This record gives sequence, C-alpha cells and structure tokens, in this order.
Amino acid sequence: MFPTWLHALAVASLLLGAACALLLAVQVIRHPQHMTVMNVVWPVSALFGTVAVVWAYFRYGRLATMEAHHHAKERGEDPPNMTGTPFPMMVGKGALHCGSGCMLGDVAAEWLAFLVPAVAVWFGWHSLFEEKMYAVWVLDFVFAYALGIVFQYYAIVPMRGLSPGEGLVAAVKADTASLIAWQVGMYGFMAFAQFYLFPHLAGKRAPMNSVEFWAAMQLAMVAGFLTSYPVNWWLVGSGIKERM
Repeated sequence: MFPTWLHALAVASLLLGAACALLLAVQVIRHPQHMTVMNVVWPVSALFGTVAVVWAYFRYGRLATMEAHHHAKERGEDPPNMTGTPFPMMVGKGALHCGSGCMLGDVAAEWLAFLVPAVAVWFGWHSLFEEKMYAVWVLDFVFAYALGIVFQYYAIVPMRGLSPGEGLVAAVKADTASLIAWQVGMYGFMAFAQFYLFPHLAGKRAPMNSVEFWAAMQLAMVAGFLTSYPVNWWLVGSGIKERM
C-alpha cells in the first residue's frame, strides 16, 4: 500500500487542481477569451499548474478577453494582451496552449487503454513492448498530437485568416516540435515515478486508476511545460507560433 501521507498529498493536489480549474472555468464563462480556444486552455492548464496558472490568468489572461479587445478597438488601440504581456509570458501561454491539448489527449488515452486493454495491444503491447505502459505512451502521443493540432489550428486560422489547408499546415509546423518536447518531459517524469519513486516508497507502481498516478501526472505535465518552454521560445520568437 502507498504511505498514508503520500495518499493524502495526492488527494490534496488533485483537489487543488480541480478547484483552480473550476475557478478559471467560471472566469472564462463570465469573461470569454478573444481567442476561443483559450477558454479551454486556461481551465485545463489549471488542473496541473494550479495556483501558478490561476495567477497567470488574473495577471495576464484577463488582458486577452473579448471585453478588453473590444474596448481597445473602440479607442483605436492595440489589444492589451499584445502591449501588456511580456515576451516570456507569451512563451508560457504558448506552451500551455500546447500542453492543454497534450493533457486532454493523455487523459483520454490512459482511460481508454485502462477500460479497453485491447487498445494497448493494437499499439504494441506484447508485440513491440513487454511493458503495457510503453504501448499506452504511443497511444498518448497519437491522441495528444491530434488534439494539439486541433488547438493550434483554431488559434492560427482566425488570427492569420488562412484557408483550412493552409491552417492545417501552419498548425503542424507550430505544434509538432512543441508537443514532442512536452511529451519528452512528461514521459521522463512518469518513467521516474513508475520505475523508481513509487517502487521505492510503496514497493510497486501506481495503478492508472489511483490518485497517486494522477498526482504524478500533474507533476509530469509541469515537467512537460519546462521541457517545451525553450522550444516555444524559439517558435514564438521566429513567428512560427502566434504571440498570445
């Protein structure tokens, strides 16, 4: 069994993430973002970023609401998020934009493989991998990449006025390197947790349907943010990815 303190810490971490996500969900419903997809990005990111994401939203995210853009347009000014958000924070928002798609994809893939084990077999379990976890990681990547492209598409197309085909190409260019970098961090931390941390603390890995697993996934997403941040710095700075 997992230590009581670890179980309690995992529960508290997940509850904090849920509370932060709920808070931001209420905020984006009351004050929708100018970029529609960010109405999803902020609450989803709060599930793992918790209070740090809440702070970032109230400090910078509120500059990108439809209300703020409308008021700036009436005064003939640039949108406040473009003038009041420092470049490092724009990079962070770009990383979260990618990471929220990754998180939704990873959560969906993990539960699908848990509820329908045959899916893991389709992705290499028993044939390519002895470890089921590796096959599920392949599924995670497919789901995360697909959702990441969708998120990026709905950010780029409205801002650049692209056709569907052009938008898809631009989304692939903007999201591929970022997503790979994010998944490297996420996989790296989960490997550390499952092969070392949990066996060291409890003598076994955390099952997918445990709070310990999902608390570790919160930290894995933070690791993904850190590994993708330098890539997003380059992507945003070079204009491949939009400033937000």
